[in-house]
Amino acid sequence: MPPILLAVDKTYPKGLMWFRRDLRVDDNAALYRALRACRQVVCVFVFDKAILDPLPSADRRVEFIRESLLELQTELGALSGGLIVRHSHAVQEIPALASDLGVQAVFANRDDEPDALERDAKVLGALANAGIAFHTYKDSTVFDRDEVLTKTGQPYTVFTPYKRAWLAKVDSFFLKSYPVRGHADALVPPPQAYREPMPSLGELGFEKTNLSALEIPTGSLGAGVLFEDFFERIDRYDEARNFPAVRGPSYMGVHLRFGTVSIRQVASVAHQLSLQGNAGAATWLSELIWRDFYFQILTHFPHVHKDGESKSFRPEYDKIQWHHGKHADQLFDAWCEGRTGYPLVDAAMLQINQSGYMHNRLRMVVASFLCKDLGLDWRRGERYFALHLNDFELASNNGGWQWASSSGCDAQPYFRIFNPVTQSERFDPEGKFIRRYLPQLAGLSNATIHAPWTASPVELEAAGIKLGETYPLPVVDHAEAREKTLQRYGVARAKALQK
Repeated sequence: MPPILLAVDKTYPKGLMWFRRDLRVDDNAALYRALRACRQVVCVFVFDKAILDPLPSADRRVEFIRESLLELQTELGALSGGLIVRHSHAVQEIPALASDLGVQAVFANRDDEPDALERDAKVLGALANAGIAFHTYKDSTVFDRDEVLTKTGQPYTVFTPYKRAWLAKVDSFFLKSYPVRGHADALVPPPQAYREPMPSLGELGFEKTNLSALEIPTGSLGAGVLFEDFFERIDRYDEARNFPAVRGPSYMGVHLRFGTVSIRQVASVAHQLSLQGNAGAATWLSELIWRDFYFQILTHFPHVHKDGESKSFRPEYDKIQWHHGKHADQLFDAWCEGRTGYPLVDAAMLQINQSGYMHNRLRMVVASFLCKDLGLDWRRGERYFALHLNDFELASNNGGWQWASSSGCDAQPYFRIFNPVTQSERFDPEGKFIRRYLPQLAGLSNATIHAPWTASPVELEAAGIKLGETYPLPVVDHAEAREKTLQRYGVARAKALQK
């Protein structure tokens, strides 16, 4: 639904605002609705054990959340409010806390990922049994669920017509901010018994990461700094975004993921600039629309990720015979650890391993390499990204991997296969990105650094490189792998057509 203001204020004496993936005060839909609907509002965040327990102990995302919560807690305190922070199971903690505090309603922004929907259904039931209302609102996308449909009321499965419909519908009404601070007088601090210090990473079961060393800014302030920087170069985004050695991307992904920035705010800026003919802003807006598109795909086609398992949007591609067994596992390990012998692929994998970030073009390159050079199931890569990406979102991650593997909606045709060497030559022509993550190749020329096996013995010796020792030989031959992939996909499609 669009941001329609509540017609009647102060419906409830007291409400509970439950922060989840919306760690900010300004332009927060649920917080605004809570402040308008309640005479008093108490705020809470739950470090949900159901989410945290399966994660590795060194997870940058947990540290990012904690640092962002410290800022949020301070900001709410400056508005005469506060933030209860608990480490528990949200399905139990929220109904119990709502009852203990004597609230009449709980407010939260929607999370349409399957596990979150299941959690919210349980919370809704428990709250209903206690006579407490549960209100949720759209906040992490511009349009969601059924807001952008075809003329026959069906969900779009091709991006370009979805984008046209999105652009035809969007206007200042859908992009305007919720004026939270004008109603902040309803915020109240938690009762004394609930004013516990923020749990440490150790108390949460995690350890400090290299987040600060990577200089990844956290919280709304950090998001603001990043967006101001991006605003100064957004007009070059359409070209600069393709080159991993250049500061071209927005780097806003993790802030959009955890809601330390408002999607309405950034989309509004991009939309206004695109209307003025700014090609870079128009391209970035298109990326934000892709994000909305994948969210609505997840909503309308839940089979793409159900019960913790991903399936192809196009079922015929589940018939592909991927490599399995010991050799496949060795290939996967080489891909994960940046040991494939293809420098651009290896540098990209080292980037995600060391920072939790991967350049967008490189995400496509390494995904194509996994599926179409190594012949490995795209779901293996999807799970790896889910574990390591700071900005991991299920909908976009699933959609992106299905695009690369040609199994998804509006996906890259199966016969279009990225050549990792030509991609390297085109988008990292001087090898700057490769040299950053693979310094052992620094001595190679710009011509051979993209494919070290083509260098002469003299050049390899001068660069101090022994292929197979200081840097691996290619684990596959791209040309041969390409032919095998075409056959693999062709057989799967033929079997599907027979039925």
